[in-house]
This record gives sequence, C-alpha cells and structure tokens, in this order.
Amino acid sequence: MRTERPPVKQDRAVRTRQAILVAAATVFEECGYDAAKLSDIVNIAKVTKGALYFHFGSKEALAQAVIDAQNQGQPEALPQDYKAQEFLDMGMIFCHQLRHDVLMRASARLTLDRAGQTLDKAAPYQAWIALHTEVLAEAKRRGELLPGVDPATPSQLIVGAYAGLNTMSHTLGLDMDRQVSELYAHVMPSVVVPAVAIRLDTAPGRGARALFGGRGTHECREGCAVGVAPDEDGAVTRPDINLPEALGA
Repeated sequence: MRTERPPVKQDRAVRTRQAILVAAATVFEECGYDAAKLSDIVNIAKVTKGALYFHFGSKEALAQAVIDAQNQGQPEALPQDYKAQEFLDMGMIFCHQLRHDVLMRASARLTLDRAGQTLDKAAPYQAWIALHTEVLAEAKRRGELLPGVDPATPSQLIVGAYAGLNTMSHTLGLDMDRQVSELYAHVMPSVVVPAVAIRLDTAPGRGARALFGGRGTHECREGCAVGVAPDEDGAVTRPDINLPEALGA
C-alpha cells in the first residue's frame, strides 16, 4: 500500500528543488553550459550532491529544467481593452522578467548556447510562438488587425526578435526593455489598424505596468517604469505614442 509523504517533507523537498534550480540558473547564466560545475551549484544551493541527484539525475536534466522554467509559472498580466496590447505585453513582461528573474536569464542563455546539443531548446520558442499566435488570432477576430495579416507571421518574427535583441543587448550593454519598446513602436503599426495602434502603450517600463499598474504600486524600484510619471493619486498617465503621421496620430 502506497504511503503519502508528510506535507512537511513535501514542502522541504519543493524548497530544496527550487534552491537547486535557482543556484543552477545562477551558474549557467554566468558560465554557460559547458563550464558550469555541479560543485558550484551545490555550494550555492547549500545542498549535498546526493540531494541534487535526487531531484535532477544529471547536469543535462538540470539544464533542461532551467530551460523549461521559461514557460512555467508565467505571471498573470492585468486585463487590457485590446488583445493587441496583451500581445505586446507578453514581450514587455519578458523583458521585465529578464531584469529580475535569474531563471529567465539563464533559460534564455541556454537556448542560445551552442553547447548542450541534446537539450530541447526548441520548446520555449514553439510555446512562445503558439501563445503569441493565439492572442493575435483573437485580436484578428475582434477586428484589431489590418486586412491580410496572418497572426502566425508577426508572432514568429517577434519571438525571433526577442532572441536577437537579448543577445545584442547583452553583448553591447544595451537596455533590452528600451530595445523591445522600439521594436513594438515600429512593428505594431504594420500589424494593427490605426485606431488601435494609437492606443497601444509601447513605452519602456510597460512590462511592470502590465503586471502591477502604476509606478509605486509594486515592489520594483529601478528601471521598471522609466519615463512614466504617476498622477497625484498614483495612477499612471499613458505616455504619448510616437507614431507616423500617416496613422492619424
């Protein structure tokens, strides 16, 4: 007869696994796959190698768990009037997570790492493309997209652009949040109708606003709502969106 593990032990096991995962992310982000050492991971996590192997059978399994974390437990964004806004919010929230979440940064690095050839690096891209396409398809049903726009096409291009901008921003020391903000400001007018385009918030700091609302209402203190001044009651005034005059702005 199977016996259930006591809740206290289950909680401890969950905490231990998470500690190992975060420690692994710290090492993978800094060193990459090949140079990462399990000894460094157990030291940071303050666990034994036996505990590590209990939860993850190998370095490869641990790296795969870090990669998979990119599509698990995504934060819930605030509902928006336009599905097109929710579409671009996904990318801006991703930038916000890269700033604050080592698991996201390590996952992004591992998917671009040429080492670890047996790892499944395609799954995060496929999941992101599918999610973006689903949201944009709903935007199309609501009449938010320009005629002839296939939701799958901008979804693939945007997800691919994330990867490229993440690499370039890291290499050149650029602010990825601002880079992705510029990406959406240039791309969205080619995807959505003008009446929707002029109402989209693509400004830097959008990721934090999509999650928490106005500046000062969430725990982030640096770089999360740049350029967006709160009103006296704490509400955020939507910044002016710089769109071409051809859109009627």
